Amino acid sequence: MNSSRYSLLLSCGHVAPSAPVKRCRLDWRAKAQLADEMEIRVCSNRSCRRQGSFQTLETLSGVAPPNVTVKPCGCLGRCGGGPNLVVLPDGLIFGHCGTAARAAELIVTLFAQAGHDPKTCLDALALRKRADIEFANRNFTQAELLLSQAIDLKPFGGMHITFKCRSFVRLKLGNYSGALQDAEEALALAPRYSEARMCQGDAFLALNKFDLAEQSYLTSLDIEPSIRHSKSFKARVTELREKLAAANTP
Repeated sequence: MNSSRYSLLLSCGHVAPSAPVKRCRLDWRAKAQLADEMEIRVCSNRSCRRQGSFQTLETLSGVAPPNVTVKPCGCLGRCGGGPNLVVLPDGLIFGHCGTAARAAELIVTLFAQAGHDPKTCLDALALRKRADIEFANRNFTQAELLLSQAIDLKPFGGMHITFKCRSFVRLKLGNYSGALQDAEEALALAPRYSEARMCQGDAFLALNKFDLAEQSYLTSLDIEPSIRHSKSFKARVTELREKLAAANTP
């Protein structure tokens, strides 16, 4: 189905019937692997929200591959049978996606090749969440260990996020070459991942490679122009200017 036509149908309140994940497995897997960009929109309207759509949104965002964008959206109809979501551009709608297991199963079924286990995706996501807690508590060594364990699981999706997170942790640990390597691993998986590009710039800056740091920051800005006004981006630019000035001072 044409995506623009489907958007028009959604705005008029007409939606396609929900389809079981496994029934369309082979057809959708072939389509997803050929597509450059896919999108999943999760209903965040009141009925689906009560049925757990925010958890579904969080899980899908955490385990999706780089070419799949996950966003909230308005009502998709079929209220009471949710949480509901739609996979674009073809407009296939799924209902009853209220658990993390169901969300991971959907990602693996639609987008992965044979042999990937949804549970591995969830295990890696759980390790990354534990690492976030350790990082917030400034237990950087433990956070790095947990992220390394998540990477070793080799889950289907979310690897670009995990490499980015470990890059940031390694910066805090002073392992600048390791941080750069992780940022570049993330970018190899997701070339337009702005946060990973920022981590790459941070690693270059820590290594006193100022021209490369500037290039990374500018590329990140090109990918996501809205970061121009963020405090973190302004702080990076200020630090780069200060280091450049110090390097040019006789």
